[in-house]
Amino acid sequence: MASTESADDDGSAPLAGPRAASAAQRAGGRRLLRAAARRARYPMALLAVLTAIRVAAMLATPAMLARAVDAVREDGNVGGAMAGLAVALAVAASADTAKDVVGSYCGSGITAWLRHRLIGRILELGVPGLHRFPAGDALSRLTESAGGPAAFPALLLSVVAALGTGLGAVTALALIDWTLAAAFAVGVPPAILVIRLFVVRASEPFARYQRLQAAIATRLLDARQGARTIRSAGTAAREARRILRPLPELRQAGHLTWTVQGQVSWRLSLLAPAIQILVVAVAGTRLATGAISTGELVAAVSYTSMALGVVALFDTFVTLLNCEVGAGRIQELLGADPAVRPPPCPMRLPDGPGELRLREVTVRVGDRTVLDRLDLTVPAGTCVAVVGVSGTGKSVLVSTIGRLLDPAGGSVELDGVPVTDVALPALRRAVAYAFERPALLGATVHDTIAYARPDATREQVRRAARAASADDFVRALPAGYDTPLDRAPLSGGELQRLGLARAALTDARVLVLDDATSSLDTATEMKVTRALRRLLAHRTSLVVARRPATAARADLVAWLDAGRIRALAPHADLWPDPAYQAVFAVDGDGDLGAGSPDSGAATRPDTVEPRTRA
Repeated sequence: MASTESADDDGSAPLAGPRAASAAQRAGGRRLLRAAARRARYPMALLAVLTAIRVAAMLATPAMLARAVDAVREDGNVGGAMAGLAVALAVAASADTAKDVVGSYCGSGITAWLRHRLIGRILELGVPGLHRFPAGDALSRLTESAGGPAAFPALLLSVVAALGTGLGAVTALALIDWTLAAAFAVGVPPAILVIRLFVVRASEPFARYQRLQAAIATRLLDARQGARTIRSAGTAAREARRILRPLPELRQAGHLTWTVQGQVSWRLSLLAPAIQILVVAVAGTRLATGAISTGELVAAVSYTSMALGVVALFDTFVTLLNCEVGAGRIQELLGADPAVRPPPCPMRLPDGPGELRLREVTVRVGDRTVLDRLDLTVPAGTCVAVVGVSGTGKSVLVSTIGRLLDPAGGSVELDGVPVTDVALPALRRAVAYAFERPALLGATVHDTIAYARPDATREQVRRAARAASADDFVRALPAGYDTPLDRAPLSGGELQRLGLARAALTDARVLVLDDATSSLDTATEMKVTRALRRLLAHRTSLVVARRPATAARADLVAWLDAGRIRALAPHADLWPDPAYQAVFAVDGDGDLGAGSPDSGAATRPDTVEPRTRA
């Protein structure tokens, strides 16, 4: 489990300067929303036209109503007035319906665009991104946060429409009688002040609420990944408490948000009728003096209600603020630096035998220097075992070869070309990896083996599976190679053999096995290794080795110690050194006898759940 040991390593702790952080996040959210609006400019233009038509029809409705009232009182053209009123209402309803349809289309397009960008950036961030944005946090941004901005275009135009309608209504009041517009204007400054107060006070609680939701999701996913460990340890109750520990803070943030919203809401709920009463009182006085007609009084009441729709925008402002906060969380992830950047001017990787050279490579993880000016040359076509006690950086070292991460200093060269100067697709074709816990990607067993080569034929896939000693157990599955992955229960060793088959299928000049045979028993490992070496003859390979027998089968052993290569020599030459033997006593299975060529020690492979995460 990633976070079982630490309860506060997932962002649930209070942040320094929450108001400043919230302001910065909202600024990023506004930039992203502007970019989304530019991308959806054509649907938004159509929305704007429909909104303008609806506003015009709504503003015409009270005037048509006043005409109809006066026509009835004065025995005028009632039919014509009623027809005009019906047309205005029909146009408003039609524009409103069309606006909803176009708004939904526009919103879904923005959501798809944001989620595509988020998924791409999450994958670009690589392993370092998993530490900065844990799974639960990234998932909440991908789902809840990315779904919020979908409503932004419609909400924004609703605000514009309401403001336009309000301005038009106030103008209509002024045309009826200037005193009516003046009476309405008295209540505008207090309404603006109240809404501004809400935006200032509610921004940080909104942002904190979303962060705490992500923290709970992260803890829950961590616990799901380690469900068997929790159950076997009998710590389910303690784990539930750990998952739910941010709840009091979540409740506090939610309570503060609702408190601020309630304070603003009751002020506005009192202000709106007060303004309406004031305008109606002035209108009644003007009617009594003969300054306006009865129809104009009815129109004034309608226009006042219409203008007060601006006050009712409070709920829309709440939703817009949520959109802004969610967009800020998305922008925070999109703005994160990827683990590996493509070269600005890629160099062509020449055809070569696969010679590797690491020059003064330095890698830091946090404040710790894992590799310290490391030098290593791997001759072309050589199998090199990388050994060292746990924590010395074996996986970090091999990760620099295919640019799964970049060193802070030094260079890694493949056939004389720095890997940082090679286009990433070309480098991925040149360097293939097999991991300790390979991810099951694709729909079927065939798909997961052919993941890096989707155009591979069934025969090519089977040949790779045979090389990894996987063909027999795959054909024994219910549908063989076409068995869906969720219906293929696999042991740890079988899973690793699928990963090895996937790596064997690639036409790579360098093969990296990052502890990729740890779940194989010794006999199977020897069989797989012999098959792979036949298949990958004349190709360079690096094997992260934890067993002496694995190191013994390599041409050379790179002994990693204190961030540097302590020795590069055959296993047989290093074995007499007690310090070298101690590496396996500490980091391997403790069976020093396994280092001899005749060793037949075997261990039973562990079993894992059907779908194993990388």
